[in-house]
Order: sequence, then C-alpha cells, then structure tokens
Amino acid sequence: MIIKKIFNNNAIVAKDSQKQELVVMGCGIGFKKAIGDAVEEGLIEKVFILKQKEASERFKLLLEDVPSEYVSLCYDIIEYGKNMLQVPLSEYIYVTLTDHIHNTFKMYDEGIQNPNPLIWEIKKIYPKEFAVGLKALEFIKDTAGKELSEDEAGNIALHLINAQINSTYQKTSDVAGQTQKIQDILNIIKYTYNITLDEKSISFERFITHLRFYFQRIHQKKKMELDDDFLLKQVKAKYKNAYNCMLKIEKYLNTELSDEEKLYLTIHVHRVTDRQTE
Repeated sequence: MIIKKIFNNNAIVAKDSQKQELVVMGCGIGFKKAIGDAVEEGLIEKVFILKQKEASERFKLLLEDVPSEYVSLCYDIIEYGKNMLQVPLSEYIYVTLTDHIHNTFKMYDEGIQNPNPLIWEIKKIYPKEFAVGLKALEFIKDTAGKELSEDEAGNIALHLINAQINSTYQKTSDVAGQTQKIQDILNIIKYTYNITLDEKSISFERFITHLRFYFQRIHQKKKMELDDDFLLKQVKAKYKNAYNCMLKIEKYLNTELSDEEKLYLTIHVHRVTDRQTE
C-alpha cells in the first residue's frame, strides 16, 4: 500500500495494489512519512473501506477535525454492533456516528446534557440496539474517560437503527420520528383492546419488525400489492376486531394502505393480541 494523504501521525489515506482507496489507522503510521511512501503494514490497526463515494468523502472530511482516537473508538463500537446485531449496516454510520460522538464529547466537556426524549421507547422497541448502546458507553468510559448517561446509549442505538434501514445519508431524527409512530401504533392497539402487550413474545418482535420495514418501504416509496383481494376479504371476515384496529392505524398514519399492507397489518395485530384476548 502507498500513502496518498496524511491526516496526522495516526491516520492516513492509502491505495492498495488494486488502486482502491483505504483509510488506514495505527499508532505512528503517518509519523515522519510522506505522500508516496509505502505503508508500514506492521503498524496497521484499523482499515476503513468505504465503497460509497459520498460516505468516503464525508469520512475523510471528518478525519480533518476529529481526533483519531475518537474515530478508532467509533470503529470498535460499529464492529461490536455488527457482531451483536448480525445485520448489514450502511457505510454512512462511520460518518454519522463518528460525527455524533465527537459533538457529544464536546457537549460533555462543556457540561451540556443531551437528553433523549425517546429513551423509554427505544429500550422497549429496539432492545438489541439499546444493549449495544449500553456496551458502547463502557467503551467510551474505558477509552475516553467520559461517563455518559443511558440517554446516550439510546442515541447510539438510533444510529444503529438508521444504518440498518437506510443506504444513504439521513439524519437519525427520521428514525426518532418512526420510533414515536411505532409507539403510537402500539398505544392504538392497547387502547382498542384494553390490554397490555407481551413485549417479549415472538409475535410482538415480528410486529415491530414489520412496522420498521413498513416505514422503510414508505421512505423508499415502495408498495406491496396483492394480485387478488381474496385473502384480505377472508382475513377481514375472520379477524374483525384486528381489521377494525388496522383501520384506526391507517387513519393515524394519514395514508391509504395497499391491500397487502392491510392484510399483513391485520394479521400482525391479531397475532400480537391473540393470547391476551383469549
């Protein structure tokens, strides 16, 4: 690998034998080096391969301002998240999370708190991502010596959620809005049936997953369409209460759902309420 750009003693841009650009980090990897020098491979600690051009360019801009130890910290958090969640994450998380952590540390040093108004919902709706967020707080304390609150675990969880459902740069405020809508939908079901949902059930987890991907389809302007409305008619007749609840959700969303969306939403409402209403 050949050095193409030096950010500081610990971070460089290099080109490999396939002419692919890489961001390479390691203690002293850029020390007393010049553009065109060979990379000392024994000093390599982390390699960022960002294939999306926009993500790559934004990441390089961040490296101009963000201390390399913070970038390295975010890399560790993201890799841990990938291993624990077992889902692909958009490359943009290297940009968004690094930028977020950098700003969070600035606020922390200035004594400014950053409360998360959705912390309760995030804990309930996205327990796996929140658990990664909690582990990230341990990484942060061990690496940067900053003891952050659970609110920050929720903020990190939002970045992980966003990276799962978006392939392009987007603010986590979009995911926060979706989280609030999911909570509102759950409340519609609770009040309609006058029950407490079993949040640890497989049906609940599947329902949440369905809603998450529903909002993803809306964002990508994709629709599910039925070839025949026979199944919907059958479900409507068999699960009248769930169908009527689905209509309330449709009204809340202020959008006309396709027949297939109505079908699956009705089925999910029935399943998530079935045991509690027996």
